[in-house]
Amino acid sequence: MPLYLIERNFAEQVNATPEIAAAITEVNANVGIEWLFSFLSADKKKTYCLYEAPNPDAIREAARKLNLPADVIVELGESRVTPGAPGLMTPTRGA
Repeated sequence: MPLYLIERNFAEQVNATPEIAAAITEVNANVGIEWLFSFLSADKKKTYCLYEAPNPDAIREAARKLNLPADVIVELGESRVTPGAPGLMTPTRGA
């Protein structure tokens, strides 16, 4: 399944809790996407989330159901730059 990076912009600081994460995970599963992990900006008003999803529309559907922004959705390629790795480029999956 393709990987996507989602940038979310919030007016207020994000206050993540286990309950919120569980609700997001449940809705995502119902839509057919999986949240792998997120980074939070230093000011806690942006998140950068890695997802597996069949397409961007599935991500948008889950975001609408959760009332979350999905400001930028970028499909990631099959390679990543890994400093220190032989050849520098490694597969996105299984590396």
